[in-house]
Amino acid sequence: MSATGPVISGTTRLFAVIGDPVAQVQAPAMLNPLFTRLGADAVLVPVHARPDDLADVVRGLKRVRNLDGLLITVPHKAACLAFADDISPAAALSGSTNAMRRTPEGRWQAENFDGAGFVRGLRVAGHDPRGRRVSLAGAGGAGCAIAVALVGAGAHVTVWDTEQDRVERLVRRLAGYGSGRIAGARAPVPADIAVNATPMGLRPQDPLAFDPAALDPGTVVADIIMKPRRTALIEAAEARGLRVHYGAPMLAQQLDLYREFFRLDERADCP
Repeated sequence: MSATGPVISGTTRLFAVIGDPVAQVQAPAMLNPLFTRLGADAVLVPVHARPDDLADVVRGLKRVRNLDGLLITVPHKAACLAFADDISPAAALSGSTNAMRRTPEGRWQAENFDGAGFVRGLRVAGHDPRGRRVSLAGAGGAGCAIAVALVGAGAHVTVWDTEQDRVERLVRRLAGYGSGRIAGARAPVPADIAVNATPMGLRPQDPLAFDPAALDPGTVVADIIMKPRRTALIEAAEARGLRVHYGAPMLAQQLDLYREFFRLDERADCP
């Protein structure tokens, strides 16, 4: 491996991150340096797949014999569960996946690390969610995974979404999980931590997922959008004098989870 980046050869193993769009994805900038540090003969590339093409793209990628894993981002996290042979408990509870791997037997296993990464990021930043009220915007793939992890971490979570049926499905799915610490709403509710788990903020013209001016003083505003780093929501929360939590830690805290899931140490040429 090169000291500055991966060297592509006929033996290189492939990984892909699938989304629509993909210009904002940070995974290649984080995983490829990890491959280099480990001395792994592997590379992660972005794949832009529109929803109408998703089935063809995923089925095609699964037939690429030197492709070992997929990362999945918006808006495909729920849809990609249909392409898995085996589904982890976290992926089943969330109804979505953000990572899939090919086993030595050729089966595809789906996992979801979004929630674990988000909760780890909160804790590292000093915002332990245990016992705290969380207002969570978004019941899509990432939002569902974050809801599962927050409930598992001891938070009291209220989820809301412009598509109320998604909220209702999530609340039903988690009815027996977390001792009733999950509820649905049609709008933001007072909370200790307010989270944007929607794609709102990816584009400059996007409206705010919610208005920080309506939040109580002391509320922590967290945005899972990673690019731009300072979203309009983060800027509005800072202008209000609220504490903020950026999107990047959610991915950064998943690196060790990816390392284990994709068995990257087994690919390493050096410790």
